[in-house]
Amino acid sequence: MATRFRHAALVGKYQARGIGPVLEDIAQLLIGLGLEVTVEAETAAATGLSGHPTAPVDALGRQCDLAVVVGGDGTMLGIARELARHDLPLVGINQGRLGFITDIPAGEFRPALAAMVTGDCEEEQRTMIEGEVWRDGERLHAGFALNEVVVNRGASAGMVEVRVAVGDEAMAHLRADGLIVATPTGSTAYALAAGGPIVHPAIAGWVIVPIASHTLTNRPIVVPDHGEVVIEIAAGRDATLNFDMHRTACLLYGDTVRVRRSAHRVRFLHPRGWSYFGTLRRKLRWYE
Repeated sequence: MATRFRHAALVGKYQARGIGPVLEDIAQLLIGLGLEVTVEAETAAATGLSGHPTAPVDALGRQCDLAVVVGGDGTMLGIARELARHDLPLVGINQGRLGFITDIPAGEFRPALAAMVTGDCEEEQRTMIEGEVWRDGERLHAGFALNEVVVNRGASAGMVEVRVAVGDEAMAHLRADGLIVATPTGSTAYALAAGGPIVHPAIAGWVIVPIASHTLTNRPIVVPDHGEVVIEIAAGRDATLNFDMHRTACLLYGDTVRVRRSAHRVRFLHPRGWSYFGTLRRKLRWYE
């Protein structure tokens, strides 16, 4: 069979019960379709998958031209952040619950992958977001996210107070449990649960969503993604900064978080006929 791809990386959710046989079935299918298969090293170690070459994530990005990710959206988020710099297209096979970005049901991977490796698929690219923490003129932390960057109040403290600017223009001074800056991809994740709007992935914008704001008039807003969003910690103890809900930094009074569009984008491959609105209808039950 003529294939568009030659070498697939295989990544799975380590904790998923019974995922080993599923990964082996996918590996054998890809090999039968003419591809080399390398299993992500931690996936192989955690699932006992043997008989295939293994490599760490960064090496997969250099060696492979396709990544097949088996799990839920959390699994995809983690690997997408790592592989985006390598411009590697990602295929998601859903073994989680919602599956907004892992959109092939586990029971349907055979016909889907057989078509996709020949190039019979649809590609879309999603923007990423990057953020930095600055303190006294020094950059302390930096990270990437596909979904969102979140400033959260401390576990033992009250609300966090922040000043927010978009570009050079002050936007708001608010007290809340936290603040979310989400990409369009992240608009169906934490931002949606916090009351934010759904933003189509083709929209070049960020969603800024207060979490349980003290002032009811502090509402979610969509802003352009071509400038910086600057968040200054004006009050509050033990605040934290998270990238895709991974805790990465503790924030102090006076710290500044700078958020901008990343130079990297995530490439997703979907089966032919895939529809973003179809995904929303299925996952959010809009057909009822």
